[in-house]
Amino acid sequence: MGFIWSLIVGGILGWLASLIIGRDVPGGVIGNIIAGFIGAWLGTLVLGEWGPEMGGFYLIPALIGAIVLIFIVSFIMRSMRKD
Repeated sequence: MGFIWSLIVGGILGWLASLIIGRDVPGGVIGNIIAGFIGAWLGTLVLGEWGPEMGGFYLIPALIGAIVLIFIVSFIMRSMRKD
């Protein structure tokens, strides 16, 4: 159940991150869940464990990580489409 909860929190963080920066990743909802989960994990790993915790992620660094990852992925995908 812990892994499912982490996916749910990661998906919500991915969705919030895409709303904040106004960009989406390819794959729609599934892409946002994957990017949010990976970004949340990386954000917590890089920025540390601080702020409120939910689903195994510390929300503030996890949201920052999800925002950065979705921005990078959307930038790469957008530049690949121009070629």
